[in-house]
Amino acid sequence: MAGVQTAVALREQGWTGGVAMLGAEPHQPYDRPPLSKAVLLGKADGSAFEIDFAALGIELLLGRRVTAVRPGEHVVETAAGPVPYDRLVIATGADPVTLPGGGAPGLHLLRTLDDAEALRPVLAARQDVVVVGAGWIGAEFATAALEAGCTVTVVEAAERPLAGALPAEVAEPMRAWYEESGARLITGARVATVEPGAVLLADGTRLPADAVLVGIGARPATGWLAGSGIELCPDGSVRADDRLRSSAPDVYAVGDCASFPSARYGERLLVHHWDNALQGPRTVAADIIGGAAEAQVYDPVPYFWSEQFGRFVQYAGHHAAADTTVRRGDPAGASWSVCWLRDGVLVALLAVGRPRDLAQGRKLIERGARIDPERAADPAVPLKSAVL
Repeated sequence: MAGVQTAVALREQGWTGGVAMLGAEPHQPYDRPPLSKAVLLGKADGSAFEIDFAALGIELLLGRRVTAVRPGEHVVETAAGPVPYDRLVIATGADPVTLPGGGAPGLHLLRTLDDAEALRPVLAARQDVVVVGAGWIGAEFATAALEAGCTVTVVEAAERPLAGALPAEVAEPMRAWYEESGARLITGARVATVEPGAVLLADGTRLPADAVLVGIGARPATGWLAGSGIELCPDGSVRADDRLRSSAPDVYAVGDCASFPSARYGERLLVHHWDNALQGPRTVAADIIGGAAEAQVYDPVPYFWSEQFGRFVQYAGHHAAADTTVRRGDPAGASWSVCWLRDGVLVALLAVGRPRDLAQGRKLIERGARIDPERAADPAVPLKSAVL
């Protein structure tokens, strides 16, 4: 997504020079969200972008894994030989975290089109499936597997689902979603080993498993930058500035592989979500071209959504530094929201089945609006009407 949108944005903003996209995969560039939904369930054969790259003068160099970059020489290395550049945009995304000693038969990831294709027969056969990780991707895959008729068990090392994404008091009510949908959720459990036909937990529990999906997070795909001199953060992300420029001249980084300083939140953000890969390329293209938008820094309100267990979950903002939490509605119900405030200003919002809250809240976060907590706590009051 980030690479495609950068190439397209360059053309839309008037870049007349050559544009080449290098990608390790042989497939035409594709979108990822359908992989855990329509593609996985066999409702779509793929999710290729409907873009005429040839008409836009964008050269696709597919099946060309970049192995190194030499910024001083303006060259990237590939197995097929060196490729020179005037400007380089790193959009390598993130690599999924695997289980120690991974590679056991029946062990799957869900990050690429090939991953989704490999999982389709599993779902079609209605097998016993174990999902390791109760995060966003684990919940989405469990949802698809249940829809396909599989028996699903989800194993989570933390004591609740979405432990790395949401506070305990917000995530805990989501535990019930699994059982209500027919999945078994085991928390506080670690995988000892994956055997043919089974997953063995650290406490000795043996779970039948024709297939195992591992969804325990992802890390920026930046290992190939070792020795390049391009600065990385401790989390492995490219340390980009507020225009998504790296520490090397003429080298940018965008999407899951890059972190950026947010003046809005007062910290550096690493955002592994689709909307970040959509928005960032416009800043990169504008800075490369040097047009009127050059002065605009990249400081978005992060946004993502997830479809899981019959619910549409949306999140906007960044709640880490919030000092007040405001609930809108009963989390045991079908629709509810949570607002996070910092010094009375709305900084983040989670909406479950309340898209209007999200739409209004996202705009209020962008404005830095102050919110009346009492009015915001009444789900019957439109969020925009709670502004002070």
